[in-house]
Amino acid sequence: MSERYGIKAYWGHRPESAEECARRAEIFFRLLGECHPDLARWYEQSSSARKALQLGFEPTRETFRKFFGREKYQILDDGFAFSAWTGHVEQRQGGMVMFECGSKAEVAPNFLWLFLPKEALGQERVVTEPVVSGAMRAVAVAWEPEWAVATADGLWDELSGGSRLGCFVGWMTYFSRERGEVPALPAPVRVEPVGDKGTLITLTSERLTPSNPEHVALAWRTQKLLEERGLFRLMVHPSAIRKS
Repeated sequence: MSERYGIKAYWGHRPESAEECARRAEIFFRLLGECHPDLARWYEQSSSARKALQLGFEPTRETFRKFFGREKYQILDDGFAFSAWTGHVEQRQGGMVMFECGSKAEVAPNFLWLFLPKEALGQERVVTEPVVSGAMRAVAVAWEPEWAVATADGLWDELSGGSRLGCFVGWMTYFSRERGEVPALPAPVRVEPVGDKGTLITLTSERLTPSNPEHVALAWRTQKLLEERGLFRLMVHPSAIRKS
């Protein structure tokens, strides 16, 4: 079975300059490239794969500073948006990154999405615990999100309760230290610090799959324990939505 896996990270109101966003982007892509060779080369998104393959770039601070100086990557006067892919033209074999940063908006949080290749169980190259864990740490160190999750589409749908504003667990879940202290959790769940940024929770060393009832039950048990500790506050408070 080949589920699509990815990482989604969110952080709220954080106005930042093009220079600061470029600094964060450089750190992220450098750390991401250290996780796996397939995540080390990137191309700007374009209207066609053929055109995009002519848009390779070195993910340096200077490169991103130039990108964010272009109108196409600016969100009016409120932050920056950028997307890139790994150049793998085989269907579903590549990766893609999308992010918005530097926004002061309260209703639409800043975010980063990393879409991973679609790989069958037993044939994983990129969707493995070491690679995905490294990618989660890259996100946490570079972007300092409030919450991030690495999971399969099927588990996202089941555990999120349909809310785009709430938090929930995935194969791996990250909470910033501002969210509160993550308690010790029963095996096989691992709880590890990410420097002084926050905490990474990994449910299983093997790939967590929606088709495995034991995996789904473990996710629900873990989610309940974390909910009891108040770690699943909404990313955007309902009062901010009403004001908008």
